[in-house]
Amino acid sequence: MTPSQLKTYLNSLVAKNLQISTMIWGPPGIGKSSIVGQLTREHEIDFVDVRLSQLAPTDLRGLPVAEDGISKWFPPEFLPRDGKGIFFLDELNMAPPAMQGVAQQLILDRRVGSYTVPEGWFIWAAGNRKEDRAAVFDMPAPLANRFLHLEVEVDFDSFKAYALEKGIHEQIIAFLSFRSTLLHKIDPQQPAFPTPRSWEMASHLHYAELDTSPAVGKGATAEFMAYLEVYQTLPSLAPILEGKGSKIAFPKEPSARYATAIGLTVRAADAKQGYNAYKWLSNKATTEWVQFFIADLLPIMRSKGHMGVFAILAKEDNDLQKFIQEYYQLIGMSKS
Repeated sequence: MTPSQLKTYLNSLVAKNLQISTMIWGPPGIGKSSIVGQLTREHEIDFVDVRLSQLAPTDLRGLPVAEDGISKWFPPEFLPRDGKGIFFLDELNMAPPAMQGVAQQLILDRRVGSYTVPEGWFIWAAGNRKEDRAAVFDMPAPLANRFLHLEVEVDFDSFKAYALEKGIHEQIIAFLSFRSTLLHKIDPQQPAFPTPRSWEMASHLHYAELDTSPAVGKGATAEFMAYLEVYQTLPSLAPILEGKGSKIAFPKEPSARYATAIGLTVRAADAKQGYNAYKWLSNKATTEWVQFFIADLLPIMRSKGHMGVFAILAKEDNDLQKFIQEYYQLIGMSKS
């Protein structure tokens, strides 16, 4: 499943209070733990993220302490005590067998040593696959059989939606729209390589006018820097957003077209500018580019609280109404 589909599935587990232990599989850097963190914030519940590969068995079971002639386990402070939340065991299969054995008791019985997981808590875990070249251990069959297993794959559309929402640099979004195969490309010979996570780090570096190769590697950075040359040929976007772009042509090169469409999406400050950009594209570009733009613009308008005004502007525009209806049909949502 895609990261977006994973989030929808996990959201249903929380909304319907299905406390079934869940294991999320996928390559590194695609946002598995980030998605879980987002869900806890959206549902306003607690989040305890434990990296099992960095712990010893006593770190989870606790320390044995003599009390009235009996040895009792004193659990660590990071374990949840009350309330509701997600207890997330990250890097589960990178933990050695002894650590997985302790985790197995926690997952199967919801208790370990003297500690019991509170009723309001979900137990989820995540790990990389062997084909991801991660240093993982086989998961014992009894442990694997107690999990739901969800496998998530890299998906550019999911990343782009996240990137637009989080304000990742528009030039990085445009570049990856043009070269989506570089969104995730593990290079076992290099410490830095492209993943959704490392591109987000690269965005911070690019905003600060620093070299992005420490985040995504030299190869990806070389292609990115070469792509940036297209920005010397882009039309001025400000007049288009102000509704004064009638004499401005849509670029011919695909690389510049991606940069133009993404630039208009990111720079549309309100519904009026978004509508002006749509009208310009609908007059200057083919349908596929208008669809590309609308699919990115509508979530931005919604997140900024401008969707109502945008809908009013679009009311008399039958073509735009059709685009909007197709968009909501595509994502399985009803208009609001």
